[in-house]
Amino acid sequence: MTIRKNATALTLLALAASLTLGVPSANAQGLFEGLFGGGVKRAQRAEFPPPPAAPTRKQKTAVRSSAAAPIKKISAPAYYTYKADALQRVDFTVLTDRPQNAAFGPPMNGINFPDALAGLDGFELLAEKDLGKALTDYYAAEPGFIWVTDGVPNARAADAIEALSQAASHGLNPADYSVSIPELAANDQDDTAKRNAAIRFEMILSAKILRYVRDIEGGRIDPNRISGYYDFPAKKIDFPAVLKAVSGADDVAAFLDSRAPQNDAYKALHREFDALRKSAENDIIVDAKLLLKPGQTSAELPKLLQLISRDLDETERQEFSDTLTRFGTSELYADELIPLIKAVQKKEGLKADGVIGPRTVSEVAGTSKADKLLKVSNAMEQLRWMPSDLGATHVFINQPAFTASYIEDGQEKLKTRTVIGKTSNQTSFFYDEIDRVEYNPYWGVPQSIIVNEMLPRLRNDPGYLDRSGYEVTDSKGKRIPSSAINWSQYGGRVPFNVRQAPSEANALGELKIMFPNKHAIYMHDTPQKALFDRDSRAFSHGCVRLQDPRGMAAAVLGSTVEHVAQKLKQGHSGEKVTRKIPVYIAYFTAWPNAAGQVEYFGDVYDRDTKLSDAIVRVEATRAPAEKVEQQVSLENGGRDRD
Repeated sequence: MTIRKNATALTLLALAASLTLGVPSANAQGLFEGLFGGGVKRAQRAEFPPPPAAPTRKQKTAVRSSAAAPIKKISAPAYYTYKADALQRVDFTVLTDRPQNAAFGPPMNGINFPDALAGLDGFELLAEKDLGKALTDYYAAEPGFIWVTDGVPNARAADAIEALSQAASHGLNPADYSVSIPELAANDQDDTAKRNAAIRFEMILSAKILRYVRDIEGGRIDPNRISGYYDFPAKKIDFPAVLKAVSGADDVAAFLDSRAPQNDAYKALHREFDALRKSAENDIIVDAKLLLKPGQTSAELPKLLQLISRDLDETERQEFSDTLTRFGTSELYADELIPLIKAVQKKEGLKADGVIGPRTVSEVAGTSKADKLLKVSNAMEQLRWMPSDLGATHVFINQPAFTASYIEDGQEKLKTRTVIGKTSNQTSFFYDEIDRVEYNPYWGVPQSIIVNEMLPRLRNDPGYLDRSGYEVTDSKGKRIPSSAINWSQYGGRVPFNVRQAPSEANALGELKIMFPNKHAIYMHDTPQKALFDRDSRAFSHGCVRLQDPRGMAAAVLGSTVEHVAQKLKQGHSGEKVTRKIPVYIAYFTAWPNAAGQVEYFGDVYDRDTKLSDAIVRVEATRAPAEKVEQQVSLENGGRDRD
């Protein structure tokens, strides 16, 4: 009887706590079990005394009156002003100062290479620092011409220059790799001007080859310089080996193409980009960022209605013809148009709320040719930051699409909706490897949430973590009641760990899928299921919420949903993922679907703009390098040293 009375009292306490916190009363028993045992929480019984009641007004006043440290909020990662690699003059002294008796080998291709190197004395070739060093390292180890035969540019050089001129098909700027062939006569092998022009042409073309390979294989942009939201390891390219390989390649163009990403996604984007360049511009373009509610006006509305009218089927045309006749040219979003817009939204698989936003515009009007070209070009650039081989089996999360896909043996086996970080707590862009699945998980609260969101409340209500099912521990792992801590003394990072115990109200829901990373991002379930019905789903603190967490967990485990359900019944536990499964937490506003057709999405974090700005800065930095080609002409070939 005593036990039953105590249990009843505790249940009432949990119910009171739920009402205090605004938790629905239907979850009171779940909250009670989550805090004091039962179901997934039995292991915690008697681990911690019952939490105190809410503080009295007198206690709150005492807390407020104590000296409090100013709160220094923890900032989210920032976006930076992109700094491109500066161009430096290539130091050819490692070649020109080499002793005459050094082992350069016999004369090659009709020109004595050591003699020709004298033409580099006083020659200014600008290149990125690492590429300039790679250039001289190669020729120090492999003295001889790649691009010149019998004193003139050879067929290999012509093939290379033609291949570089096609860089635009990959969304690259051909001017970055442009090389002019000097007019050199085949006679008079001892002509100084001719030899100088030949060696300079050799170095310019090799430098441009190195730049092209780096750009098409690893990208023009270092993404980590764009923002702290980007986290990519640098791609390691053996540049001297590139020149060694191209010097022996039977097909230079094929060799250069082979350095681009070789996955199906890149190939689809490349095809799309080529098709777009040949296509005509849309005849009607609607502002992609249009946001229009009933009663508001916009000059974009008549254009949108014209496109809607074009695509109506016969049944829809009969239903809405009168409405379009009366309001088809109106800039006012009249109430009479709401049923039409809702019908269109429903037809396109969007939430039929009658609000004309970017997703509605995108589905109705598509994306302009210019915007598509930019999105695909950016997508190809971003894909170069990632491994060329994404893995036959992997998980791909595309933030702008608000989706997560499980790919197995190259086939999409699961695709589920996601919720990603809100604009103030953006989800990072990186890749990792899935480690494990945790059932009925604890939620370790990030310091940013503790300081920015919890600390202000804790100063007035120190015990609210106790009542809400959170556990507080010190650096040694010792449990401490939150009500026993003077939270006012902390203004920045708090020297305590806070975690939410498994329960129906746990922010992570019933499971999470881990891939340990410095951003503390993972995939997980959520009790806020209604958010998946939204078209735009940027609401989290940065982690990725899954609409079908059980399906994804079963997929990465190579198991079944039934297996996952059984594990969930057994309480808090974890299960190791035994296969190597990469996970890409990616950001692509253009991406091919399972059928290989490229789809387009809104730029939820405005990252395309940041990337475009970075590319502009790179182009501006590289522009002076193009002047060196003027020094290759025959008339300047032997006079730069004078």
